[in-house]
Parts: sequence; structure tokens; C-alpha cells
Amino acid sequence: MNNKEVIDRQKIQIDLIKLISGERLLRLADPGSGLALEKKLDPQKSIVGQKEQLLGVFEAALARAAAITA
Repeated sequence: MNNKEVIDRQKIQIDLIKLISGERLLRLADPGSGLALEKKLDPQKSIVGQKEQLLGVFEAALARAAAITA
């Protein structure tokens, strides 16, 4: 099963959260499945690169959840 067939990136909510300590979290959530994933960002790396990497993991998790429940 191809992830692109199952997942609509437009429906994934992406939040960048700044903590009081100054650290930042990237949170991805899918309202339809209730699945959410968050990761503390590395300040030494590009946010865009980290977002794409986490998005790939999140899409794989969504596809796996869809396959398990199908």
C-alpha cells in the first residue's frame, strides 16, 4: 500500500511550540485518527529538514494504523 494513497498531508495539523525554557517542539496530529507525534527540535539543525523527517515517520505510522484497522 502506498502512503500517498492513504494520507492527505493537508489534513495533518503541524504545530511549532516554543517552551518557556526556549526549546521548541514540533507536533504533528491527525484529527481523523487521533494519532499525534511530537519531537523536541535540535537547534543546530534546519527546522524544515526536521519537519520533513518527522512527517515521513508520521505518515508511515498513519499508514500502518490504517493497515492494521482495515
